[in-house]
Amino acid sequence: MPKFRRPSRATRVLVPGAVAVVLLAGCARGSAATPAGASPTAGSATPGSPATVTPDPGGTVAPGTLLVTDFGSDTVTFVDPARGATGSVEVGTAPYGLAVGEDGRAWVATAEGVAVVDTASRERLALIPYRTDTGPVTTGEYRGGGMGIALAPDGRRAYVGVNVPGGNGALEVVDTAALKVTDVVPVGRRPFDVDVSRDGSEVYATDHDSFDVTVVAAGTLEPRRIEVAPYGTEGGLGSWLKPHYTAVRPSDGKLLLPFEGERLAVVDPRTGRTAIEPMTANTHQHGTTVTADGTLLTVGTGPIDPDADEGPSLTVRTPGGAERVYPLEGPHESVAVSRDGRTAYVTGGFTRDGYWDGLTVVDLGTGDTRRLPAGSRPLGIAVL
Repeated sequence: MPKFRRPSRATRVLVPGAVAVVLLAGCARGSAATPAGASPTAGSATPGSPATVTPDPGGTVAPGTLLVTDFGSDTVTFVDPARGATGSVEVGTAPYGLAVGEDGRAWVATAEGVAVVDTASRERLALIPYRTDTGPVTTGEYRGGGMGIALAPDGRRAYVGVNVPGGNGALEVVDTAALKVTDVVPVGRRPFDVDVSRDGSEVYATDHDSFDVTVVAAGTLEPRRIEVAPYGTEGGLGSWLKPHYTAVRPSDGKLLLPFEGERLAVVDPRTGRTAIEPMTANTHQHGTTVTADGTLLTVGTGPIDPDADEGPSLTVRTPGGAERVYPLEGPHESVAVSRDGRTAYVTGGFTRDGYWDGLTVVDLGTGDTRRLPAGSRPLGIAVL
């Protein structure tokens, strides 16, 4: 068995009083009132207005353009990696995750519903309301509504993890042609991330507050729970040591979940078994992605204990397990990689305090970094 640092780290939890304070603070960062006209009639898509700023000439998207969700606003922002933001589109309150299809449409999980954006014309085409009752439309870390989102390989379905404050969440299935929710599947608490197997047969909801991944068969929509808790579940909702984001390994379909820059949980979704591999960054980890060759990139948001842990970073891990850690300035949340694999883009819109309005651009060859103003608390990111 590999030797890991500080096994006592599982005792690092928020005391019950602190949990209440954090929950209130998360909601207090934005208005708790429902904006006028924000909640469309259940079961129907609301047409979008062309809330377009600075559209590209000719309705085209330059290769390598980035799209980020503005968790601190109600927009998605287009970003030129060299020049910065080039325009925004209104999508709905507090957008979180996004997925982009081969047809150029972006599917954005907001607090109000799933927004559909034409990235060429830069307009919102529809807002698809959730079937799940998530309470009033709010903002902040603990707001209800969509979190993780992913597309089926054939583009016919979008799967969105819906957070229900104070309870278990749901995986809602969107028919991308009919622009409506067709099915709702129960999952765990706060589905931070949603991923789909390469063949489209399974969907994975990473449930932050219940220490698990819900595996959903795409055909039958039958769910099953796999606990993923390499430090145990002590502390419950107050624990820091919970799963955040998942990457599906291309070589074998196993799920990769980084924890604390110390442990990589490798989950076989077929058997439910988890193997643990050591990591080296020693920092609280959030967003992750994997390239076609199996290289894993993971965002470290910073220390839980400043006396023992390292600061924010980006870990790049080869399929063989070798790691390079790139220090970052300030907390970040999610990461995307350029199509040539040479550059990483890391969003500064951390889900907790310490976020900032921009991206860090990382040259993976030299290790050079530069900060790029972009959007309002940018969280989710995709390369168009």
